Amino acid sequence: MTTVNQLLQIKGNDVWSVTPSTTTFEAVKLMADMNIGSLLVIENGDIVGIFSERDYARKVALLNRSSKTTPVGEIMSSPVVSVRPDQNLQKCMALMTDKRIRHLPVIDEDGELMGIISIGDVVKAVISEQEVIINHLQDYISGVS
Repeated sequence: MTTVNQLLQIKGNDVWSVTPSTTTFEAVKLMADMNIGSLLVIENGDIVGIFSERDYARKVALLNRSSKTTPVGEIMSSPVVSVRPDQNLQKCMALMTDKRIRHLPVIDEDGELMGIISIGDVVKAVISEQEVIINHLQDYISGVS
């Protein structure tokens, strides 16, 4: 089974972040510019939250709040659920489904941020892994070695 670390090696480990005082307008603009769905919220080197498109839609747009004056720290999701790099992707998918979240920061055993994975990254990797297994089974059934 593919691990989170293997997925990060394929997709890269870029992480975009903001501070709690960043306005939601600036955060949404950054997400749009980088074509990403979430930002980690970091204060004094620590992850204090995560800000996503869903947070913006539910906590700013639907409540008719001003994105130019609402700081990310007021609407971010916290605490942040994270995974270790040795975690397998099936367990990540189950965790994301259970917690109804779409992004997971990857934290190593020393507490260092290694990257972030999305549900899209996980699904793509799991499907690819399953296609390989299916092809092997088809070859086995067909007698191809």
